[in-house]
Amino acid sequence: MIVVTNRIKVKKGMAAAMAPRFTAPGLLDSSKGIVKVEVLLTQNLSDYDELNVNTYWETVEDFDSWKNSDAFKAAHQRPESGSAEEAKKASPILGSEIITYEVASVKQIR
Repeated sequence: MIVVTNRIKVKKGMAAAMAPRFTAPGLLDSSKGIVKVEVLLTQNLSDYDELNVNTYWETVEDFDSWKNSDAFKAAHQRPESGSAEEAKKASPILGSEIITYEVASVKQIR
């Protein structure tokens, strides 16, 4: 199993409002190999908010298939540049970083 973390910096005060978007029903749900999604909010930051969106996958190939799919492109599509919709939906995202981990050991307590 692998875990892919999308570490997203957003404008201060926006993380809690954005978090449910990543766990709402959507195109990712039917992707081969997806196990679960969790969203963590980094605590005690003063300049920006940070979300860590962790997706758990059976294999790295399953994640790569999602990342290269039309469903991924549709899920990440932004409004057209210069449109009224774009002006209303100005992105609060300041930057992001993708980190991939291999799960090496797990201890389930409950």
